[in-house]
Amino acid sequence: MMLAVTIDSLPGYQIKEVLGEVVGSTARRQNVFMDGVLTPGGREDRKMPELLRRWREDAVARMVQAAYDRGGNAVIGMRFDHRAIGAMWMEICAYGTAVFVVPAT
Repeated sequence: MMLAVTIDSLPGYQIKEVLGEVVGSTARRQNVFMDGVLTPGGREDRKMPELLRRWREDAVARMVQAAYDRGGNAVIGMRFDHRAIGAMWMEICAYGTAVFVVPAT
């Protein structure tokens, strides 16, 4: 199990090795109708919170995989960011520091 936390330490664990920054990003179209954020009438779709949650979870899953690939078993200091990529796309990014932790003695 991989832990990903927004705090800079992990209570009950000791950091044995800092493996460096890891990033997980996903790109989404900025067309709110194609993504299902707005209905054709221009109203917010009730599915929007679920879509946003899935997009964030996708970015986190990619970040966690990057930490695992570097030999980590946790990510500390996790944050989210987003940016426009041209007029058509948006990047949703999860990032943090990959670490290897062991239970504190």
